[in-house]
Amino acid sequence: MECRSKVFWIGIGCQRGTPKSVIETAIVEVFANHHLAIDRIKGVATIDSKADEVGLVEFCRDRNLPLVTFSTELLKSINVPNSSQIVSARMGTFSVAEAAAICAAKSDLIVPKQIFKQVGEVGAVTVAIARSSITSFREYQTKN
Repeated sequence: MECRSKVFWIGIGCQRGTPKSVIETAIVEVFANHHLAIDRIKGVATIDSKADEVGLVEFCRDRNLPLVTFSTELLKSINVPNSSQIVSARMGTFSVAEAAAICAAKSDLIVPKQIFKQVGEVGAVTVAIARSSITSFREYQTKN
């Protein structure tokens, strides 16, 4: 499924306090499992209540990736393949990772949500990936 002509937006949902190492391991594994080029990531998207999530902020900072956040109301309006009652009860939307990836990429998912928990580590992370033709963050900003 290697795709060099497009870029990828990662949608992330995570438990509060999930460390950068767990987030990074999850993303690396999902990209490897789906034969996607990790150097084609153009940004990370999540719900606005996670804008200050330390592990997520550190991951984006260390990889020089933008972190884009979306409101609960917007994410709630996105049709996703794998809605969750648990996420809805906690976050007010049936999806964070899938909906955020779709919103950021302005495209359909190529990898539905993958839930990752690392044995012996705190937290959990959900990763979803959407492919986009938007190749730069500047171009992304001008289209929003």
